[in-house]
Amino acid sequence: MLKAAVIGVGSMGSNHVRVYRDMEQVELVAVADQAEATAARLGARFGVPYYADYRKMLDECQPDMVSLAVPTIHHLEVGMELIRRGVHVLVEKPITGTIQEGQELIDLAEKNGVVLAVGHIERFNPAVQELRRRLREGMAGRIYQLHAVRLSPYPARIRDVGVVIDLASHDIDLLRFLMNERITRLYGETLQSINSDREDALNGVLRFASGAIGVLDVNWITPKKIRTLTITGARGLFHCDLLSQELFFYENEFGPSQWDTLSVLRGVSEGNVLGIRINRQEPLAAEIADFVAAVQAGRAPTITGRDGLETLRLAHEFVRSGREQRLIQLDEAPAKSAG
Repeated sequence: MLKAAVIGVGSMGSNHVRVYRDMEQVELVAVADQAEATAARLGARFGVPYYADYRKMLDECQPDMVSLAVPTIHHLEVGMELIRRGVHVLVEKPITGTIQEGQELIDLAEKNGVVLAVGHIERFNPAVQELRRRLREGMAGRIYQLHAVRLSPYPARIRDVGVVIDLASHDIDLLRFLMNERITRLYGETLQSINSDREDALNGVLRFASGAIGVLDVNWITPKKIRTLTITGARGLFHCDLLSQELFFYENEFGPSQWDTLSVLRGVSEGNVLGIRINRQEPLAAEIADFVAAVQAGRAPTITGRDGLETLRLAHEFVRSGREQRLIQLDEAPAKSAG
């Protein structure tokens, strides 16, 4: 029985608490939050000790694993303390605020033999899992374009990062996960409307090594929550609703069939529409189960620290592109997405 705790029990951390509490192979031993009233409310709700001082919690409860859901600016400080104590860490995305800080966390985790997982939750969405499987089978043929839309009202919880680091990082990670290849260049237009010191909207374009184009439409200035992903290929189009966990395939009637892979695309015409059955489940529960399994087996989690760091690097490049109003060439050859 592993002992788990959650540090930072606001809107996201409270859900981590709920999931741990319902797991059979894990004992939830404590929660911590610098806002003592918040910690007390969660502690009372789930019947566990609560702390305002996370170090005191670590001393007294000695958890084996911790979900870290504090503001991004505190990820390095708290994460380093956990890793030094040999505690396995699931840190909510982004891994840290800067590349240097992320590398420090990764280096220390590797040195201490600690599992470091990053909470890019959309990879665990069952619709995304099924979409990836079908792309691997070649159902869409050659991929031409991936278009991610992530629109939301402004989240009052965010105080330290802009929409690119907070929201667009989800879709940067998703596109990397689905394509599993190097991104060669990117360009982003950003907009500041609510905040004067950070961006509130991103329209971004990126190019994969294969020539496929990724398009990002992300903001937190829309009064409706939208989470969709559209992938266009030679054989048809996938449309995925990440909120409802629905997946549809719109067949290109004139596209090359799976039995005629050498044929040339003759055009595009509407064909059959296939609704793909999805076994719905909560992505967070799947993410935490993966983290627990990694700790139990001593293996790497699905989303490693290095995965989280590469996504953060690309997010920062989008911010830089918007600030400098120029195309960014990515000459390096970073690691492919894991999984």
